Amino acid sequence: MRDTWPLLQRIAFPPIQRGRLETLQVNLGYRCNQSCTHCHVAAGPNRTEAMSGETVDLVLNFVRQSQVATLDITGGAPELNPHFRRLVEAARAADLRVIDRCNLTILEEPGFEDLGAFLAGNAVEIVASLPCYLEDNVDKQRGKGVFERSIRGLKQLNALGYGREESTLRLNLVYNPQGPSLPPPQDALETDYKRVLFERFGITFNRLLALTNMPIQRFGSMLISKGQFDDYLALLRHAHLDANLQTVMCRNLLSVDYRGYVYDCDFNQMLDLPLRHDGRARAHLSDLVSQDIRGSRITTGGHCFGCTAGQGSSCGGALSEGPAQPTRLQAAE
Repeated sequence: MRDTWPLLQRIAFPPIQRGRLETLQVNLGYRCNQSCTHCHVAAGPNRTEAMSGETVDLVLNFVRQSQVATLDITGGAPELNPHFRRLVEAARAADLRVIDRCNLTILEEPGFEDLGAFLAGNAVEIVASLPCYLEDNVDKQRGKGVFERSIRGLKQLNALGYGREESTLRLNLVYNPQGPSLPPPQDALETDYKRVLFERFGITFNRLLALTNMPIQRFGSMLISKGQFDDYLALLRHAHLDANLQTVMCRNLLSVDYRGYVYDCDFNQMLDLPLRHDGRARAHLSDLVSQDIRGSRITTGGHCFGCTAGQGSSCGGALSEGPAQPTRLQAAE
């Protein structure tokens, strides 16, 4: 896999600073039951990195002593970590909003048959990957049979009350473009998703989050191999909107890797660009307990234009409606 950081670090990005910390995003490890082409984590079944019980304890200590309101749990497939359920239960007991970034197919893995009931019983918000509502597109991006398994997973979650209008159990879906293009407008795409999924499968959900593919890890390596990297970066930079700088997720989020080291965002984690604090070149979560890091400068590079292009992109979906922008490579040439 070719490293894209040498190319990205040469691209200047507007300086931005941290605001108040609201969300702690914790990566429990890079092991996953899938290997998706767009995965910026390069997760897969053969990855072995996993957060230890001691680091999970540190995470819980941090959130109890901070003003963090949301614990955003990701991976890999975070549910594969043996400490996942203990982390969820303790965070909910501390009255935190807990998000599980679920790939849906994990619900059918042996030993995880009760996972949906566990998540519902703890009122965990689910953010589930479904990069398209068409079977061929999903299987091309995520593997043969993934679409059918994902649909069964969504039906199971609906049966538990997730995504239903009368329920407080929230189910949001995630869309990623199939290739080197920007996502279409999120609201219009959400309408299409809701219509097609309900008409064909009787599935309901709360929101669709449209995310831009980041030019790092597997996706970035693929762009380089196809000679599309420079064009894709030009597309992102051409579609940049200064207004999106005010609401990018890194202003109010910290990303923690499986070892407990801290980054400005999940993308910086994958590029090994650690947060620097108090003279430390690589800050650990243990260094930040009871610390206020507001006002510190965020480490940026060319990949950051993926968050500010067009309608913007974050772990919570689009940042704004944004004016019409070119969405494909040809438009930026």
